[in-house]
Amino acid sequence: MINMEISQPKVSIIIPTYNEELFLVNCVDSILKNKYPKQQLEIILIDGLSTDKTTEIAKEIIEENKEVSIQLISNPKKTFPCAVNLGVKDSTGDFIMILGAHAVYDEMYIPLCVENSLKYDADNVGGILNTIGLNQSLTGKLITNVLSSPFGVGNSVFRTGTDKVTEVDTVFGGFYKRSVFDKIGYFNENLRSSSDMDFNVRLKKTGGKIILDPLIIATYYTRSDFGKFMKNNWRNGFWAIYPLRFVDYLPVSIRHLIPLFFICGVIGGSVLSLFSNVFLFLFLGVLSLYVLLSFYFSIPFVKKGFANIIFMPFLFLFLHLTYGCGSLLAIINVVFFKVLNIIKR
Repeated sequence: MINMEISQPKVSIIIPTYNEELFLVNCVDSILKNKYPKQQLEIILIDGLSTDKTTEIAKEIIEENKEVSIQLISNPKKTFPCAVNLGVKDSTGDFIMILGAHAVYDEMYIPLCVENSLKYDADNVGGILNTIGLNQSLTGKLITNVLSSPFGVGNSVFRTGTDKVTEVDTVFGGFYKRSVFDKIGYFNENLRSSSDMDFNVRLKKTGGKIILDPLIIATYYTRSDFGKFMKNNWRNGFWAIYPLRFVDYLPVSIRHLIPLFFICGVIGGSVLSLFSNVFLFLFLGVLSLYVLLSFYFSIPFVKKGFANIIFMPFLFLFLHLTYGCGSLLAIINVVFFKVLNIIKR
């Protein structure tokens, strides 16, 4: 490990918040417990006009930790990319770290980010995201397991895990060299829910290196409510495609498009099956394969409870269908706006 007495670059930590009264104290507390010099930390809380006690709690945190540079900034536009851009412009650190308030961070999170960035000359560094439910209900546990499975989230390494330092296409949050923002600009404020992926796509296109170290660990409190789970899937699916309204490339990897292919296959297969038995048998075969795979990827979670083998296949299906429907709706919206713009010309 790098000797922190020798290498102590200043780190600016940007934390966008909106109605985080239940999580903000634990989040900041975990950051302050990191084994990194507090005088080399700068914490910038960017609040999107919270309607709960988030701002009051933020002010209390600032008052109780005067030995650390902590400030609170208002984000009238409310969105995540706007929050990040406000924080970057107000920051003074050599590195800029973007963290979620809905999580807590291991005591070596910051030191290991610094070490990996310097060791590998990485432009962005991150680690493993352990997801746990907000409560210990069966639904909460099932959602957590689905979001930790490669069948649920694809090859998202920061969710599914790895045992070695790996170069990846994106990470949770992000620990960036300050020079990255000078080189490729800021987060695209048109992209409310995919601006981070877009930023990393732009970074990779310019030859940037993104490193994931499995020793860098964060614990994220995921949604334990089925309705919120579905709503989040729909939004993520929508914003995987909708950026095409604003940019001429997809700011996501191929894994984000698979649910779209799935829903199109379900719709297309259903229609074609009405006209030909060949398509009917092919359609049923593909659906059978999906069912088998959903059960197969549920098996590793049986050790956490037999209910997983029963209910996880259904949650996989709900995840993929809602995500895919969101993407399909986005395509319709993008095509509509592009056609409308052609007509206006």
